[in-house]
Amino acid sequence: MISHGKNIKIFAGNSHQQLAQDIADILGVSVGKSKVSKFSNGEISVDIDESVRGAHVFVVQPTADPINDSLMELLIMIDAFKRASAGKITAVIPHYAYARQDRKAKARQPITAKLVANLIHTAGADRVLTMDLHATQIQGFFDIPVDHLEGVPLIANYIKELDIDPEELVAVSPDIGGVKRARNFAEKLHIPLAIVDKRRPKPNVSEVMNVIGDIKGKTVVMIDDMIDTAGSIVNAAEALMKMGAKEVYASCTHPVLSGPAIERIENSCIKQLVVLDTIALPEEKRIDKIKVLSVAPIFAEAIRRIYEDLPVSIIFKD
Repeated sequence: MISHGKNIKIFAGNSHQQLAQDIADILGVSVGKSKVSKFSNGEISVDIDESVRGAHVFVVQPTADPINDSLMELLIMIDAFKRASAGKITAVIPHYAYARQDRKAKARQPITAKLVANLIHTAGADRVLTMDLHATQIQGFFDIPVDHLEGVPLIANYIKELDIDPEELVAVSPDIGGVKRARNFAEKLHIPLAIVDKRRPKPNVSEVMNVIGDIKGKTVVMIDDMIDTAGSIVNAAEALMKMGAKEVYASCTHPVLSGPAIERIENSCIKQLVVLDTIALPEEKRIDKIKVLSVAPIFAEAIRRIYEDLPVSIIFKD
């Protein structure tokens, strides 16, 4: 709870109002009065219905489906607060979209992760608070401070509570790029690590080539930052089972779950998919196989520390 919350304001766009409310409840403050709607031609309209002069404003807005609307809502709200003389503006973006294009993989490609960083800075944000960027170097794309939270500890704590013998557990990275994240998870649970070696012939399509590590007779937990169409994670789970895994759990920070994702997960060999609520998951996607964990406590603690000028890094210490 905030000890002196007169000059802190929590606002929310339309992307994930429940998360903003949960954060505000933990901090003991109210969600600010605002209205984010659309004109008849589709342009976004923002009305801030209370004074923010001199206050530290935290705008809670994951950039999620519909991504372009949520991004524009965030930018326009930041602009509104800047013009209303807010003291500081922190953009709280649990899921940072357009992060998959963080470099030029081939000629004439954009770097959208940098473009979005520029837009947020230009709109007037003084700071960004986010979780599990698709590539950690995106922090360097900003010319303002970025506090980067980790989702792995939340998932690790949940797995610890399951009735699974630690001697049978293996952490699995679904690709080479996620090894650092999976190793972090493995170290927290003191379990071995395995890696799925795969290739992508085209976007949202993957082929498992090999598994590096011993998973025979083991309960494996795959760790990823994001699951989109679920093709990669389901293919990896099937490959792990064929290679002798006893059970397969999957987990991710950002449950994008677009297109055929829910159907694929429902019909897969995955026993349970553990996700965080950095993105609002509608009721029709909340199938029995999916367990949703709240990120509100860790974001509330980070917001409190930012507001009170305390170190945020201590949150990551066991």
